[in-house]
Amino acid sequence: MTLVKHEWKQGRTALAVWTAAIGFFIVICVFMYPEMKSEMEGVTNLFASMGSFTAAFGMDRLNFGALTGFYAIECGNILGIGGAFFASLTAIGMLAKEEKERTAEFLLTHPVSRMRILTEKLTAVFLQITGLNAVAFLLAAGSIALIGETIPWKEVGLLHLAYYLVQLELAGICLGISAFLRRSGLGIGLGLATVMYFLNIIANLSEKAEFLKYITPFGYAEGADIITNGSLDMGMLLPGILFCLIGIAAAYWKYCRKDIL
Repeated sequence: MTLVKHEWKQGRTALAVWTAAIGFFIVICVFMYPEMKSEMEGVTNLFASMGSFTAAFGMDRLNFGALTGFYAIECGNILGIGGAFFASLTAIGMLAKEEKERTAEFLLTHPVSRMRILTEKLTAVFLQITGLNAVAFLLAAGSIALIGETIPWKEVGLLHLAYYLVQLELAGICLGISAFLRRSGLGIGLGLATVMYFLNIIANLSEKAEFLKYITPFGYAEGADIITNGSLDMGMLLPGILFCLIGIAAAYWKYCRKDIL
């Protein structure tokens, strides 16, 4: 597990910064809820009359005045977008950086197989994503308790689980892409996370584009669906798991055969 520890040390600053930023905004949003609670009925009616805008973010199906509705929209977007960016950036650079920084030759001279190298790097990525989400969940639950509200464990737990799975899926796909790169792929990672986010918005806007929800991981992390149904949509989740596994399999296939300069 030497490489896991090494990657953890290398990425701990980025992990701390992203975790602090996401956690801070989640806490701030939760602390804003009591002040806005009395005005939420009017806000909910306003959003309900805004047509396509509310449909794009699922606000037409949520009660913005209830803690679960408020949390799903405000905190969900923070964790969803921020977490997706972090996972994509972490995974996309995990393999490509060895060639970019000219450390691959040194790494491969050690008596360790490429499969083990990739396995430990993959473990490091998943541990960092898990760490970020664990802290975010604890901060969310703690801040809800501090404002005197009853913690809706099921709804908040499902929302956080959904975005955790989104991040794992994007990480798996990005790791697969990373194995084919020889230079930094940060732009690709950011671009992939952004495209997936907007594909879900497009799917919400048009019934003809609903099939996109089976492509983007944000489809099964839709706050309105989770709060309304009280569960994750397995029909959308299973393709996401498949995409993640394909990305990881592609990473192993390419990296174990790659001519590394």
